[in-house]
Amino acid sequence: MIDLWDLEKYIDELLGVGQFNDYAPNGLQIEGRRVIRKIVTAVTASQAVIDQAIINGVDAILVHHGYFWKGEAQPIVGIKQRRIKALLQANISLLGYHLPLDAHPKLGNNAELARVLGLKVETTFANDIAFIGVMEQPCVGEIFAQRISEALGQKPLHVAGNSNVINKVAWCSGGAQGYLADAARLGADAYLTGEASEQSFHEAMEWGLHFYAAGHHATERYGIKALGEHLSAQFGLAHQFIDQDNPI
Repeated sequence: MIDLWDLEKYIDELLGVGQFNDYAPNGLQIEGRRVIRKIVTAVTASQAVIDQAIINGVDAILVHHGYFWKGEAQPIVGIKQRRIKALLQANISLLGYHLPLDAHPKLGNNAELARVLGLKVETTFANDIAFIGVMEQPCVGEIFAQRISEALGQKPLHVAGNSNVINKVAWCSGGAQGYLADAARLGADAYLTGEASEQSFHEAMEWGLHFYAAGHHATERYGIKALGEHLSAQFGLAHQFIDQDNPI
């Protein structure tokens, strides 16, 4: 059991929230009841996740993708109204952590990707959001695609590169296809992210880099789950991770 404000303060300090200039507010986004005994974690605060959290009788939902993004329409109507109304009526708090959860060296999305894919982190780049390191077991491009598919439960899009054997890998979860050229300049044999853009194919081909787009959701399900497990152990909270299937 923990007070809501104490929980937010602990996570803010744990993830170093103040170090990031983010696209959405990190921390408490919707205020519910003050005493927290039971939490749900999920990648995105969708209506399906909210509905399941209400059924489960939780006190707070922690997500990677919350609300109030820069550039989005401000009126609370439609989907936004229904989601927020459901949270307020159920007196459930919503806490969102975006870039701080990508970057955390132990609990973050990219640290967790390293764990599940057998990658040894050497350093970070792109303002410490993206990671680069080496494989525990170097392999050819097709085998790495198979490993990704088995580990993440989703077949990645693979643009083959020049290297016969992949050893040095750069990665960044989510929609980070824009770091492909940075990965190539750092000498990576392959770059893994969640999404691809039209130009990603041409950049990968011209840099000679193996490029993998393994799904935005699939690459970002591990950090928020790890955070929930940490909080459960730290404060004795009941915790459930809701993995809403999303092929994108």
